[in-house]
Amino acid sequence: MTEPDARRALRRAMRARREALSPPLRLAAADGLARQLRMLDAYATARRVAGYWAVRGELPLHALLAPAPRFDYCLPLLSEDMRLRFAPWRFGEPLHANRHGIPEPEVSPADTLAPDALDVVLVPLLAFDRHGHRLGSGAGYYDRSFAFLATQARPARPLLVGVGYGFQQVERLPAQPWDVPLDYVATDAELIRCAPPA
Repeated sequence: MTEPDARRALRRAMRARREALSPPLRLAAADGLARQLRMLDAYATARRVAGYWAVRGELPLHALLAPAPRFDYCLPLLSEDMRLRFAPWRFGEPLHANRHGIPEPEVSPADTLAPDALDVVLVPLLAFDRHGHRLGSGAGYYDRSFAFLATQARPARPLLVGVGYGFQQVERLPAQPWDVPLDYVATDAELIRCAPPA
């Protein structure tokens, strides 16, 4: 099996396993994730935290928002250049579906934030390793949007924190040239500080 085939197969397997989780298990995982993230100093002091709208079995982030957070919680928006912008959002504010059917805040382009305006970014994933390598859904939005971090000493601002269930960890994910590594991974049971391979 070639490497692209292996990555596609891993995506399919992890997506199926994630989508098979029952709602009670997802809710329990969301509570566990919130406990792990609250141990991260950068999260505790952040003014702007970007998350995501959980779809297709992704680990939900709602437990981070109740009670109302002391930071601005931002959701991603797809731009025409295949990069992400971000907009603050609170429960009850209007949303619309983007071209992939994922809810986004209804805001004007002038009210969006660039990726470098954020303090912490919670990045969805399908698989990860402890070295900060992440397998996403394959569209490359996060890698393009945060490519500027590749030239900076890490950790830097914003801090990139992958979010996933513990079972999404694999021993090793081969890095692609365009991959932007994660600083941390937060699961429902563990906060992992990522370290480059020895």
